[in-house]
Amino acid sequence: MPGASEFCGLVGNDRWAFELTRSELDDFCRLVDQLAETLRAIAAELMDEERIACEAETETLWLEAEGFPDRYTLHLIVRTGRRSEAHWDETAARELTAAARTIRVFAGSA
Repeated sequence: MPGASEFCGLVGNDRWAFELTRSELDDFCRLVDQLAETLRAIAAELMDEERIACEAETETLWLEAEGFPDRYTLHLIVRTGRRSEAHWDETAARELTAAARTIRVFAGSA
């Protein structure tokens, strides 16, 4: 959000939302992409019905992807300031993963 002081990003769903600082948003986009890549990389090692959970964290965030390499949920905990927590179902997680890549491209060009 141009001109935003402390917060420049917003995550949520149709019932809730909270703001993220620039470092939280950067970490969030990077970790979402990192988890998606990790799940894709280990897909060949899993049996078809085998679920997996992967975690990634920074000083600002903890993020977990849980499910199948192509269908997973996301769970986020913001570890700074307001200490928020979020969860996205499989459909929302898929859309959020695609959006996070777009945000990183857009933010990187600004």
